[in-house]
Amino acid sequence: MNSGTIAAIATAPGRGGVGVIRISGSNLLPFAFALTGKTPQPRHATLADFRSAEGVAVDTGILLFFPGPHSFTGEDVLELQGHGGPVVMQMLLARCLDLGARLAEPGEFSRRAFLNGKMDLAQAEAVADLIDAATASAARSAVRSLQGEFSQAIQTLTDELINLRMLVEATLDFPEEEIDFLKAADAFGRLQRLQTKLAEIFDRAGQGKLLQSGLHVVLAGQPNVGKSSLLNRLAGDELAIVTPIAGTTRDALRSTIQIEGIPLHVIDTAGLRETEDEVEKIGIARSWQEIERADVVLLLVDARSGVGEADREILGKLPARLQRVTVYNKIDLAGRAPERHDEADGVAVSLSAKANQGIDLLRAELLRVAGWHQAEDVFIARERHLRALAAAQEHVVAASNVVEGRLPALELFAEELRLAQQSLGEITGEFTADDLLGVIFSRFCIGK
Repeated sequence: MNSGTIAAIATAPGRGGVGVIRISGSNLLPFAFALTGKTPQPRHATLADFRSAEGVAVDTGILLFFPGPHSFTGEDVLELQGHGGPVVMQMLLARCLDLGARLAEPGEFSRRAFLNGKMDLAQAEAVADLIDAATASAARSAVRSLQGEFSQAIQTLTDELINLRMLVEATLDFPEEEIDFLKAADAFGRLQRLQTKLAEIFDRAGQGKLLQSGLHVVLAGQPNVGKSSLLNRLAGDELAIVTPIAGTTRDALRSTIQIEGIPLHVIDTAGLRETEDEVEKIGIARSWQEIERADVVLLLVDARSGVGEADREILGKLPARLQRVTVYNKIDLAGRAPERHDEADGVAVSLSAKANQGIDLLRAELLRVAGWHQAEDVFIARERHLRALAAAQEHVVAASNVVEGRLPALELFAEELRLAQQSLGEITGEFTADDLLGVIFSRFCIGK
């Protein structure tokens, strides 16, 4: 439920040429007059002095008024565009609170837009994803979702499910004709086409999930095998100190790089070995913590000596779910050529970080591990979207099992289709618990 008038600074913290305060509520013209002494026209820029309770000008700027329901939130919205100094912005915000507004909670403007039907839940989440986009590809995909492309695709699937459900429900009153009726209406063909479309949307959303969250890659291995050199080469900068001294890296170093628009969060860890150095022990412990959270681990070994007993011990301790790539580094010293090849326990890439040989092979392998394939029509997506799509796929498969005679009752067919529709509705917010909404919008920026 919307509660009262809310206000927040909508621009980023710090100094800037222009700062914006956003206000949303009902009947805000008296609020605007009390603040400026003017009654603004809808959607017109009005030059005004923003005044304190004593009538003294706090700042001079632009006043904009968007009457509901034709506004971002669906309510009356005021925007105050003043000078972007932190002190000025705080003084203006304090004046808004004096006039009866309260400080907006994180994401409350977007939540009101969702509750007032200005956007669905997937579009509201795309607002935050656009702000947080780490790459240009992620930003473009977020704009597509914000403009409703993802929601439209989900709605098309939902409409097809509804039509199929109508056919099935109609047969339940005439059980002696149900199968023939469904065949004549091509219900089973529709179900197969629905499965195909669901798989396509799941793939596009999965690619969008990669753009949104990226891949977490940990560089692991014994000391002095070239982990820091590889981090520097992938990042294109001298982030890590490189020396011939074992144990130089004492703590995890992080860098986010891009490969074809996919953000890769690369973490260089301390060399994994037995040591008496207390500081190095802490770094090694943190290295294992990073490995537990990773999506893929690059196990670096020296190409001259290959995988030794210590490396096999590291491999044995890696989580079973973790994807791994063995990287044979220093091929320039071993007299070997760069290559990607399969091994008994996984994939391996031979390269030289120092000589910049075979790095492109590793980048390509990381994209393969991530499951990325080049596409321009992906939707920015989140984990909950993928779970909902997967659940819808499971229910449609279960419905297929019914019509293929593996389950006895056609009522189950109708129920599985209903559950599939409910799963899709969770994406756009048609079926969404209030506590989930609280979690989603609490992660937004204040002022958005």
